Amino acid sequence: MSEKNAIEGLKTPNTRSSLSTDFKNIGLKKGMVVIVHSSLNSLGWVCGGPVAVIQALKDVVGEEGTIVMPTQTGENSDPSVWGNPPVPEEWWPTIREEMPPFDPDVTPTREMGRIVETFRTHPNVKRSLHPAYSFAAWGAHSDYILSEQPLEAGFGHQSPLAKIYELDGHVLLIGVDHDSNTSLHFAEHAVRDRRKVQKGAAILEDGQRVWKTYEEIEYNADVFAELGSEFEKVHSFKSVIIGKAECKLMSQRKLIDFGREWLTR
Repeated sequence: MSEKNAIEGLKTPNTRSSLSTDFKNIGLKKGMVVIVHSSLNSLGWVCGGPVAVIQALKDVVGEEGTIVMPTQTGENSDPSVWGNPPVPEEWWPTIREEMPPFDPDVTPTREMGRIVETFRTHPNVKRSLHPAYSFAAWGAHSDYILSEQPLEAGFGHQSPLAKIYELDGHVLLIGVDHDSNTSLHFAEHAVRDRRKVQKGAAILEDGQRVWKTYEEIEYNADVFAELGSEFEKVHSFKSVIIGKAECKLMSQRKLIDFGREWLTR
């Protein structure tokens, strides 16, 4: 989106202070645990860009609260399953041999948006160690939320998503729909006999780079938009327009409980 298009349709600019007010109006409070999914472009023009959005979130939840964002790195995966973009099969061994290992301090996110990529580098933001499905967190519960994340169940029990569920956290969608709602992957673990697939990633073990293979359920976000729409028909949630973006705040626990039943059916 061009800067001209970002400005058009806005009566006033989005700023740190205006966003703080907007986030309070949607229901964010001091001490809240919230996982955020976002599109900076959806807000229209923001004075200070992603930094202002992050500062506003911190202002509202405070250090006694916790902000979490998914910092996924989908390129650190087995090239045999790549579709965006696919690569020639004869390249696969080279990629497995040469892919840089995941480093929480260095490895950039992939297709997660400017707010997330900026957040992961902010002071006192910490990051989990999963090579494909890491999360970043800031605030009072960040250590607990990131304390463990099994390689074979990146979105499952003991994952950051499970910790947010235990803490009765919330989901904030800023200009994105439920197809970006990572918490729903936790609900997939409730489905019996879920198909498992072989996966791989470059990681550090004892300071050495290795290509690690592991087995995990096959995640599928293709139905999340429909699932989320059905959830919104029967459960209360807050929805407001912030800038140009439709934003939604909901209970993560209620969403996951509904998702487990819906996916099982």
